[in-house]
Amino acid sequence: MEYLILGLAVVVIIVALSYFSNLVKKPKKGQGGHAKSKAGASSNANPGFVTCPVCNTPLAKGQNLISKVYRPMDVPDQRCTINGCPHCYPRPEPGIRRQCPCCKKEIPLNGYLIARLFNYKNNKKHVMVTGCSECCKK
Repeated sequence: MEYLILGLAVVVIIVALSYFSNLVKKPKKGQGGHAKSKAGASSNANPGFVTCPVCNTPLAKGQNLISKVYRPMDVPDQRCTINGCPHCYPRPEPGIRRQCPCCKKEIPLNGYLIARLFNYKNNKKHVMVTGCSECCKK
């Protein structure tokens, strides 16, 4: 009888551990970091820990990047511009510096990042910043 109770307890513990590990691994719906016409560019392994490429400020859940994706929509490589996040666009918060990740120069208030948006066949998206409006002039 003791072995039966011990075996039942082990089974219950295994089921509980597998249930809780699945809750931790799977993010809830809407927490993914897919690029949208007005939303952000990248997603990391931990959704919700995305940083703005303009000011390098971590974004909270629900905060999006302000960006534009240009047509045509059915190609695997699109041009897009990234203006910034709520912390740095349209007016930067005190202490926030808008800096280009390529040339490391200051981006003006009316400036933006120029990037390429890659749409993969499995509905994943990847953004590669190629420069800012200042360093791409040359």
